[in-house]
Amino acid sequence: MVNIKGHDFEQIIVRNSYDRRALQYQNKIINHLKIFGLTEDDVDVPLEKISMRKAQATTSWYLWDHHLFFSYNGSAKFVENLAMVEQVIEYFIKILSNDEITKEEFLELFAEDTDILKQREAARDVLGVEEHSTDFETIHKNYKRLSKEHHPDMPNGCTERFKKINVAHKILKKELC
Repeated sequence: MVNIKGHDFEQIIVRNSYDRRALQYQNKIINHLKIFGLTEDDVDVPLEKISMRKAQATTSWYLWDHHLFFSYNGSAKFVENLAMVEQVIEYFIKILSNDEITKEEFLELFAEDTDILKQREAARDVLGVEEHSTDFETIHKNYKRLSKEHHPDMPNGCTERFKKINVAHKILKKELC
């Protein structure tokens, strides 16, 4: 099980037909979002050329005048990451439809800036972790060390650097927790 946005999801393992399965997950995501009146042209679900490679899966769409975005990179294959994206979007649309969460809560879960991938890359750089690291424990340890080192009350502290470290941690925490 994988905990995403405070909910547990079963990790899907894909063992064959990777490209075909990736296309199926892409179509499922688009179909889930049709409940809001969106069309295929309103949803961006880019596919990898080789779905069995390790790569982050992303989906973005505009809804209620907001850019919404979700990505996952915790699995060994792109197709498995896309399956997780599909599963998460389906779940939250279902609980929104059942009035278990409000429209505002749904927006808060998925609202992102249009350049979020670049922001996440920069955040990992600020915190000194690998470009595609998804190990939040390591990220958090680096955050603690760097924030302590650059805290404005410390002899070599720097307010601007401290702010960047905190923003970077917040960006990655929203992605991974």
